[in-house]
Amino acid sequence: MGSNILARNRDIPSLFVTNQFRPKLYSTRSYLYPSAVFISRQIAKATRILVADSPPPYTICEYNLNFTKDVKEKVEYVGHFAASPKPGHAPSSDLERLVEGAEFGYWMRTGDKSTNDGTGQRYEEAFRQDGMEKEKRVISHARDDPSISMVKGTDGRTYSVRDALERKVDWVQIDVGFLSEGEKDTVLERCKYAVVNGSHTVMGEIIGAKSKPVIGMPIYDEHTNNIKWADERNLGVLARGPKGVARAVSRIREGREEFEDSLKEYGRNFVGCGAEASARIAADML
Repeated sequence: MGSNILARNRDIPSLFVTNQFRPKLYSTRSYLYPSAVFISRQIAKATRILVADSPPPYTICEYNLNFTKDVKEKVEYVGHFAASPKPGHAPSSDLERLVEGAEFGYWMRTGDKSTNDGTGQRYEEAFRQDGMEKEKRVISHARDDPSISMVKGTDGRTYSVRDALERKVDWVQIDVGFLSEGEKDTVLERCKYAVVNGSHTVMGEIIGAKSKPVIGMPIYDEHTNNIKWADERNLGVLARGPKGVARAVSRIREGREEFEDSLKEYGRNFVGCGAEASARIAADML
């Protein structure tokens, strides 16, 4: 925001790329409202505001924007900054071969250590809920620690990914420190749903680029807004806690066709070239 202020004071054109302007806040964080208003006023000083999302009514971050009337004329929806599709890769890794033909969910742990650990604890509690004992899942920990990678079999034993593949283990959980780009692409292509915290980049990659429903366990209000938007459009489910996750899994399984139809509709209108469009606009301004 400081660059916006400097540019305006020196009469220099400026761009501000964002997926938030004045997010909707909930009662538990209403004390942040004055700060949100202050920040939005500084953002508004930019010459042009580029929203890193698809144009309305397909804007995932809609509830995080709430542009004021005087700002709307500066706004341009350039498209989501979703990762570009990667070309096919070969040979497949052991993990990719292990998940082939399986029906599973993709559970993402992200953020700093405290957020990552907290997410993991909530996941473990969700796995203990009725109906979740045999729900297959692949969990990415977002940690550069090879010792995390292991497979839990339905027999209660743990295996390395290689051993599980060679022994044709009937697995229920695969933990991975980091997925390679190829493995991540494969897991997203083959999973039936993804459990996420609701961050904007991840939401776009999954429901936009991969057309998979999300189950959201939000941490911050902006996450809640993104997931709530998706829930209202049958693109995912907002889960308030571990018990809510178990119910969300059932809801997605029972309403699979309805979710698939909504995801196809959204996918046809998803704009994922935000980085390229922003670069072109910046070059034009220069």
